[in-house]
Amino acid sequence: MPVTTIVFDAYGTLFDISAAARRAAQEDARLAALWPRLAEEWRRKQLEYTWLRSLTGAYDDFRIVTADALDWALAAQGIADPALHGRLMALYDRLDAFPEVPATLRQLREGGFRLAILSNGTPGMLEQATQAAGLAGQFEAILSVHPLRIYKPHASVYALVERATGTRPQDVLFVSSNGWDIAGAARFGFATAWINRLALPQDRLPQAPLHELPDISHLPRLIA
Repeated sequence: MPVTTIVFDAYGTLFDISAAARRAAQEDARLAALWPRLAEEWRRKQLEYTWLRSLTGAYDDFRIVTADALDWALAAQGIADPALHGRLMALYDRLDAFPEVPATLRQLREGGFRLAILSNGTPGMLEQATQAAGLAGQFEAILSVHPLRIYKPHASVYALVERATGTRPQDVLFVSSNGWDIAGAARFGFATAWINRLALPQDRLPQAPLHELPDISHLPRLIA
């Protein structure tokens, strides 16, 4: 595979998006039994709101979308607590990286690959997340949709990679845990690797992933 540049989605691919609800459950007994459902619904609404805002042209940045989705997810659990909402948002700003991520990124950099992030997150969110997870300095570019005011999987988002790095689409491996994101990247012309941590079936979309991996630790062997 003639890949020179590996571009990662951030949330759910590098960063564990369930970590905020899981940590909050250790502090708040109300969440002890329901945090997995809260995390799932928070993520589902977050994505739905990005797609709906892109379709309607009513852009708000990813932090606002994330807060709105959390508000809905808490209400769905019968919880109305501004302090808990604030605590969960603060925890979201400091998500854990998945355990294999730091070592794998170092191995890829040592192998001569250029690394980048392409994310729906705002520049500020991504800077804070990479710092908190100990990933600062691992990426040549950290690219946000925010200047475009539209979300993935719009083609203009994937075009940011070439504009920022000068890398041709055929030289890029795009890595994401989201099937819809993989489909958008593949349609744009990137080779793709779907990180299927939950052993889910593939999405029924025209563009299937070129590779399917259980976590990113398999990437160095894939592209060796």
